[in-house]
Parts: sequence; structure tokens; C-alpha cells
Amino acid sequence: MSDFHIDFAVILTALTFVTGVVWAMDRWWLAPRREQRVGIVKPGAFVDFCVSFFPVIFVVLVVRSFVVEPFRIPSGSMIPTLLVGDFILVNKFTYGLRDPVLHTKFTGGSEPERGDIVVFRWPVDPSKDFIKRVIGLPGDRVAYRDKRLFVNGEPAPIEADGVYTAPGLPPPGVVYRMRENLTGIEHHVLVNPGRPADDFEIVVPEGEYFMMGDNRDGSDDSRRWGTVPARNLVGKAFFIWMSWNGADTRIDFSRIGTVIR
Repeated sequence: MSDFHIDFAVILTALTFVTGVVWAMDRWWLAPRREQRVGIVKPGAFVDFCVSFFPVIFVVLVVRSFVVEPFRIPSGSMIPTLLVGDFILVNKFTYGLRDPVLHTKFTGGSEPERGDIVVFRWPVDPSKDFIKRVIGLPGDRVAYRDKRLFVNGEPAPIEADGVYTAPGLPPPGVVYRMRENLTGIEHHVLVNPGRPADDFEIVVPEGEYFMMGDNRDGSDDSRRWGTVPARNLVGKAFFIWMSWNGADTRIDFSRIGTVIR
């Protein structure tokens, strides 16, 4: 499947190219010609638009493609770590920089680590962005038995940490919050004992990653559609800058400024 698809990044790149070409033409050719004419001659509306907005569009493209990109959490697959309506920032250079059109990597960067929360282009449909936690690295043997995670034969320590309730989740007393230790990375997950265990075992292929949501019984992840190639990685989520689910008129100020782990 081709990595190319028309999205906001492609449109923004095209706008940057077009306005940049017009800006350059006006700076070194059109503007000098206008200055040679008698009287005040203004540029046309299209040229004026390009000259005015090229610097803004260029800065937005650079920041969004190579520094940080904002995302909104649309589903509950990462509850309780991320809630529906959280607005997050994603570090675009952690795993190396890629061009915004063909997603070709052109700089180095670190490799994802177990426990990282990563935004990636969904392998089934690369036009859609997903966010999950990295569970398995290339070559890892990952298993899930009776709602217990195993990595390379070692069970991830897990302990109960209360009952979790939130809009959109089953009634109180059904979903439990658990504290899981994924090879040194502690985080909370949700487990619904009323749902059947989705047992599996897999060896992660080279150059790919196994992803799972923290809402273990409410996440569409690598258990269903497979591993994520390294070329699909977008960046590492690191910060919540706003939280508002749209169904409530109130902003959740308690979540603003939260560092994502």
C-alpha cells in the first residue's frame, strides 16, 4: 500500500510551494519591474496574498512537520492515560524527521522504547492517525493470557488500583484500574472482567512494533490488525495542552499541563 495520500500535511506543503514560488518571483522579478513604472503600482490580489501569507504558511509547515504537531484524542482506547477530548502535542523529531508528503526519513533519531505512547499512521489505512502504547519491540515475543501481559516470557507485574468510572464506560464495579509495570515503565490500564480474554502470542517482525491501548478491553490495536512498521511512526506524545470533549461546556483544567507517560 502506498504511503501517499492527500491530507492536511500534503495540502500545507503544496500551499507553501505555490506561495513560496510567487513570493520569490515577486521579490526578484515582479517588484523590481513595478518600481520602474511611473506612479504607484500595486501587485495583484493573488500575488499580494502569496507574499503576505508565505512566511506564515512556511513557519506552520516547519513547526508542524519537524517540531511538534497537535492532535485531539477522539476515542477511549487510551483511557485512563488519555481521555476523549484531550488535546495533545506530539514530538516529531524523537524518532527521526520525515518529509510531510512521502514520509521518507532523512535524519536519525532514537528508537521507540517499550512504554512510549506513539502516534502513527494506521497500517490498514495510512490516512488515519492512531495513538497507542508501544508494547513489543522488533524481535520481542509478546503474549496476552487471561488479561495478563507477557514480554519475552516474563509477566508484566500488575496490581489492582481501584474501580474506574467515566462517561462511556460500563457501570461502576465492572471496569478496574490496574497499575502495570512494563519493563520499568509504570502506567495504569483498564481491565473489564466481564469481557472475554483476548489471548494471543506473537513474535514482532524486524522493523515493526506491537501497539496496545491502555483500555485493554476497549482498544482496537495490534491484537486485531497487526504490527506497525517503523515508517508509519509520526512521533511521541508528551504533553496535554487542553482537555475538552465537546459534550461538556466545561474545560477540564486539571488535565492541562499534564506530561504524558
